Amino acid sequence: MKNEFGILALLVLWVVLATKNVSAQVGQLQITSPAFGHNQMIPQKYTCQGEDVNPPLAITGVPEGTKSFTLIIDDPDAPGGNWDHWLIYNIAPAPIIEEDSVPGTQTTNDFGRVHYGGPCPPSGTHRYFFKLYALDAELSFSGLPSKQELEKAMEGHVLAKAELMGLYQKTKISY
Repeated sequence: MKNEFGILALLVLWVVLATKNVSAQVGQLQITSPAFGHNQMIPQKYTCQGEDVNPPLAITGVPEGTKSFTLIIDDPDAPGGNWDHWLIYNIAPAPIIEEDSVPGTQTTNDFGRVHYGGPCPPSGTHRYFFKLYALDAELSFSGLPSKQELEKAMEGHVLAKAELMGLYQKTKISY
């Protein structure tokens, strides 16, 4: 009987804490990934040492009036300064971005490519910021915009911003 009471007490505590956590998040834009948690290691699959495909992302708390998302993934720990891994805009305001997908319009990243480039730090553990912007408009360009042009076009249209930060360090290859 004592054991059943303890289990019931833990269940009630979990429900209370979970409800408190959910109520604090209502209406707040959030980006998460089922592949890794905030401030956790990004699985190798999504890096230059793996399949180099974008991880799945989940979006909640989308503000009313959102017409599109912009997603910028960058590494502020790169030796030469901030390094852009994926610049993608005019993403439909949906609750998920599928793994290995192109949910919007891509522009050139710092690898010189027009698609996702996964984490690939030259040394040490780097932080990778997945910055999601909810916009009240779709963006229009006459060509491939630079990051600066993309950010300038977003000015005055950002309804909310959310961030997910993942970590990655290359693994040593053993022969």
